[in-house]
Amino acid sequence: MAPGSLTGPFGKSGVRAPTAEQAARFDRGAIAERGVPEPALMENAGRQAALIVEHLMPGGRVVGLVGSGNNGGDALVCLRALAAWGRAVTAVVVGRRPSADPVLHGWALPRVDFDPARPGATEGLARILEGAQVVVDGLLGTGIRGEPRAGHAAAIRAANRASAAVVSLDAPSGVDGTGGRAPGAAVRADVTVAFGWPKLGTLLYPGRELSGRIVAVEIGFPPDGTEDWARPITPGWASKELPRRPVATHKNDVGALAVVAGSAMPGAAILAARSAFRCGAGLVRTCSSGPVREVVAEVPETVFVDAGDEQALSAAVERSRAVAVGPGMGTGDAARRQLEVAMEARGSRPAVVDADALTLLAAGACAEFDDSGEAGIVVTPHPGEMARLAACSVAEVQDDRVGTARRFAASRGVVTLLKGAPSLVAEPGGGLMVSLHENPSELAVAGMGDVLTGAVGSFLAQGVEPFRAAGLALHTTGRAASRAGLGAALTPSDAVEAIPSALAERGEGTTDLPFPFVTFDQPPPG
Repeated sequence: MAPGSLTGPFGKSGVRAPTAEQAARFDRGAIAERGVPEPALMENAGRQAALIVEHLMPGGRVVGLVGSGNNGGDALVCLRALAAWGRAVTAVVVGRRPSADPVLHGWALPRVDFDPARPGATEGLARILEGAQVVVDGLLGTGIRGEPRAGHAAAIRAANRASAAVVSLDAPSGVDGTGGRAPGAAVRADVTVAFGWPKLGTLLYPGRELSGRIVAVEIGFPPDGTEDWARPITPGWASKELPRRPVATHKNDVGALAVVAGSAMPGAAILAARSAFRCGAGLVRTCSSGPVREVVAEVPETVFVDAGDEQALSAAVERSRAVAVGPGMGTGDAARRQLEVAMEARGSRPAVVDADALTLLAAGACAEFDDSGEAGIVVTPHPGEMARLAACSVAEVQDDRVGTARRFAASRGVVTLLKGAPSLVAEPGGGLMVSLHENPSELAVAGMGDVLTGAVGSFLAQGVEPFRAAGLALHTTGRAASRAGLGAALTPSDAVEAIPSALAERGEGTTDLPFPFVTFDQPPPG
């Protein structure tokens, strides 16, 4: 079976995504405070990786690129297990390791010490890699800072030139396990086997693209108890968090949403309303200008409210359980006033604020816009809108997406859903969720933001707290886009129609790996 043949995401509900520092700190604590033997962790890690290699890429010679640290030890255990099962293996050591390495337990594996300064060393490594079925990358750990040193960089370049499938251990060598940066040479893996949990940097670009298929395996760590770690939005988590509609209920009990939209792009109101209904809202009031009434009639289920009538707009918001503001609103004086009326009328109701409403907020509308830590507001900016809200450049946003989202959430007391690759959800208290949609480019089409806004608003109206509502909306719309199966031909309407099938998914997703220790399995992007 070729690596990367997985077609859908798999993930248990409790999967986390620590930074490199968090993972290292937890590793040390597990050994020093919980009494977990370090050799046991290395044995489990290497053996689980060997089982993944044997299942996905059976047969053929395996070459391991072995560094001097624990990552290299994991690689040697992997090679030792494969050799014991009959695979031909070769260890290429970059750096210093003892000639009779204790992790080999007496197994005499073929070994080559690689020094690029030695004449012919690079050509020799290329010959070793020629014809190999698999390269196991155990050169560097997840905590790398800056560019790899010369020897590691030369080995990385050789691995990338080889025709073999590359399996990286924990993270591709050269990729920062915290921020996903790759400032120098970096391995381009087909599969990354993460120990314990996928590292945050492998879920962020460019690390995500370099990691290929990511498989996380349980290796014997104690319970984590780490609420401050980022959370990937896995199928298992989404299945657990999706609201269940009671058998005996009423449309208002299910959840009423007021969508405050505008006439600048009337289709935006339609998409948001349809998405809200598909995600389970019991009643949607579409508040827009009078001329849009006939267009909004395309959604016969929605109740039209003339947003130019301030009293009617206030009443519509007050009679709803949640409010979604911004789709197609425009940025003129009338739109500004509608935003201010809606936000004033919402009281303690949760709200999602998107699109033109974010531009108005950045320009000073709703001077009191600050949720004082109550996190009753979700903002959903793309990088340009985030730059305007945070008074920085788009480049600064993109250079530190996690930090930007977290700082804005904390400073304004609002849940911040920063769209992009991947989309992130930050809450004022520091919590972070990471979208796992396997092909973000499918969502790069005008109108998908309106679908997302409707989904967030729908979950808010159904009583889901804002942080989780944003995560559920990302998962649901992302899965709907994938299930539509149209790739770059996808339209937002296609995604809306596929929402029911996305919501019907239950459980942890699917994986072709038959091992109970696999907790997370994500296809390569694209």
